[in-house]
Formats: sequence, C-alpha cells, structure tokens
Amino acid sequence: MAQLKVTLVKSLIGCKKDQIATAQALGLRKIGDSTLQPENASTSGKVAKIIHLVEVSKA
Repeated sequence: MAQLKVTLVKSLIGCKKDQIATAQALGLRKIGDSTLQPENASTSGKVAKIIHLVEVSKA
C-alpha cells in the first residue's frame, strides 16, 4: 500500500480549531514533525483541509 509522508512546515498558532484538530489527528504537533500516512480518501481529505500548513511527498 502506498504511503504519504506529511510534514508540518507552518505553525498552528492562529489557525481555526478544526484545522488544529486535523493536524493533531495526523500526528503533527510541532513544526518539523513528520508522519507516514496511508494514501487513501480519508488522508487526502485531511491533508486538503490543512494543505497550506503541510508538505506532502510520496514515501
């Protein structure tokens, strides 16, 4: 199964509560945190919600 590497590159300070919750659901808490997520519709939706805060690459 394909994996996505999601890295938080911008601060969550000043973001909406739902965007902060989405980042935490992906396991991202501090700038520079990275997680491997399965490439599926659920993950794509989460990433789309906070795309301006993260960097995504194939793992």
